[in-house]
Amino acid sequence: MKTSEGVFDCGDVSLQRGGTLKGARIAYKTFGTLSPGRDNVIVYPTSYSAQHTDIEWLVSPEHALDPSRYFIVIPNMFTNGLSSSPSNTPNFPQVTTYDNVLQQRRLMVELFGVERVKLVYGWSMGAQQAYHWAALFGAAVERIVVNCGSARTAPHNFVFLEGVRAAVGAARTEEEGLRAMGRIYAGWALSQTFYRRELWRGLGFKDLEDFLVRGWEDNFLRRPAADLMAQLWTWQNSDISANDLFRGDLAMALASIKARVLLMPSATDLYFQTDDNRAELPHLKTATLAEIPSIWGHRAGNPRDNPEDAAFIDKQVTALLES
Repeated sequence: MKTSEGVFDCGDVSLQRGGTLKGARIAYKTFGTLSPGRDNVIVYPTSYSAQHTDIEWLVSPEHALDPSRYFIVIPNMFTNGLSSSPSNTPNFPQVTTYDNVLQQRRLMVELFGVERVKLVYGWSMGAQQAYHWAALFGAAVERIVVNCGSARTAPHNFVFLEGVRAAVGAARTEEEGLRAMGRIYAGWALSQTFYRRELWRGLGFKDLEDFLVRGWEDNFLRRPAADLMAQLWTWQNSDISANDLFRGDLAMALASIKARVLLMPSATDLYFQTDDNRAELPHLKTATLAEIPSIWGHRAGNPRDNPEDAAFIDKQVTALLES
């Protein structure tokens, strides 16, 4: 499989909420070969705390994001530690999802000469970016997959994140805060049924405490707390209508989308709920809602260890790509 990695220099970027991100940079990785007509492009944005290495497992001939057919670009979000982030940029300002996708669009146009993309595929915060791509760039986006995401961060989702922020902020040390973050997250990202059935045993953990430490605490200890808190702010403030185009009118923003939309929530997601997507659906011109029938909660949308949910997602995304 042909791959390449690089960094796109955005220059000094004026931000939506004011201020400037000086010397902004987007780290990216590509898979596959760009077709002569530049018409086989999939953009695959990263999710919360993830870098491209955490999500690239889905780019495979075994899955719908097949690099033998498509040219797939993973742009790393600002704040994820590889692109511009508090950990590598002094005086880091507040960056919105809008800011992210505007620079991702520049990357595609200026670096690869791609004006129109076949698909933007996103899970979680990646899904929020996919929604922004469709709302902001019109006919330049043919299709999007909103996998366990929403057009606007819901109030209950916001409150969940406030609990994380409070725990990290109240901790005596950064390590203590990140370990608390992991334990809070463990109760939200997976469903009650997942724990009742002790499915963590099939993931190689000897007991529940082992799962909480190695599966959750250690996951967040990989990242600087400053990066995670900056990205959490981006998540809390994500809204496709919060810009001069739509002036806070979410229904208008949804109705403006020209892309074919696949809304793919998880039946047991505790913070990106199916009801959020059901409320969005009537406003979208061409959209399908396909709920993942899973007990893996939010993690159903990133089923690296769950072949059944992966097969469901592949089937739905393949059908969208062939539509």
